[in-house]
Amino acid sequence: MKSLVKTELGFGNLEIQDREEPQAGPGEVKIKVNYAGVCGSDIHTYEGHYKVAVPVTLGHEFSGEVVDVGEGVTEFSKGDRVTSETTFYICGECEYCQSGDYNLCNHRKGLGTQQDGGFAKFLVARKDSVHRIPDGVDDKSAAMTEPLACTHHAVAKTEISKGDIVVVIGPGPIGLFTAQVAKSRGATVLITGLTNDKVRLDKAEEIGIDYAVDTQKQDIKQLVNELTDGYGADVVFECSGAAPAAKQGLDLLRKKGQYGQVGIFANPEVSFDLEKIIQKEIRVVGSRSQKPEDWEPSLELMNNGSVDAKSMVTHEFPITQWKEAYDAIKSGEAIKVLLTPIND
Repeated sequence: MKSLVKTELGFGNLEIQDREEPQAGPGEVKIKVNYAGVCGSDIHTYEGHYKVAVPVTLGHEFSGEVVDVGEGVTEFSKGDRVTSETTFYICGECEYCQSGDYNLCNHRKGLGTQQDGGFAKFLVARKDSVHRIPDGVDDKSAAMTEPLACTHHAVAKTEISKGDIVVVIGPGPIGLFTAQVAKSRGATVLITGLTNDKVRLDKAEEIGIDYAVDTQKQDIKQLVNELTDGYGADVVFECSGAAPAAKQGLDLLRKKGQYGQVGIFANPEVSFDLEKIIQKEIRVVGSRSQKPEDWEPSLELMNNGSVDAKSMVTHEFPITQWKEAYDAIKSGEAIKVLLTPIND
């Protein structure tokens, strides 16, 4: 089967290869992929900033249907519409596994990073990671459950009360999902971007985010102060992975505010204003990936209409047109790109 494979580390090295069709082993589910989303980490991987276990088929955001199950699997049947967590293997013994924090297991292997993922016609997932797609969630939206679960994980790490002012920096897919999850908690949400993010800021307004702010045209700090009587935002989520945005986020927060780092930096060593953290008693939290308890709530947010995922899809390409997908993302023209497998 045709697969989009990262063959070596470094920039590029992404090729369409013929790979053997996987078979479901004990405790595994074989899934026929319908749609697979391109994640920011896929971009980082292509550009050589993010290490994976090469050679490996990329793609960890996907939806599909069950075509076979391995020995011992009774929870799923052929034809079930499903998506899957990225976790493919965990040690099951460490403190993190015992507490359900699989995303922090030192021995964890993920789909699309250490195990062949969804940029192919078929993949296998461990049964404990697979989730049925609710009837009210279409296949395109379901392919984005993983990034939505990541943002649900980030928001859950903070305390948001009804009426809180929440600022989301970066209007990419992760920022747009974070904004929607925060809004579902009763917050008034501002999402910020630059002038070349116009398509994404317009989308934020379309899906009901309270304020979509071009910070090159509007003073975001002034707006936040107007909305908070000068106190500052209650919570800031940095979703762009840009060092200046992290600095800006700390400046926008009120005393005793909460800062969540969601975006991944191309260069992890960034200058951080610890003085502001000290003097404002800011609580800083990092958020890595997602864990099992984030998945069902995320599917329900789409099922009940709190999150509009489908409208974020602006482009679809077959996996053979990866370069066009990459260019659409890097140009700022795309919001969310889905890839489809090649039926060979």
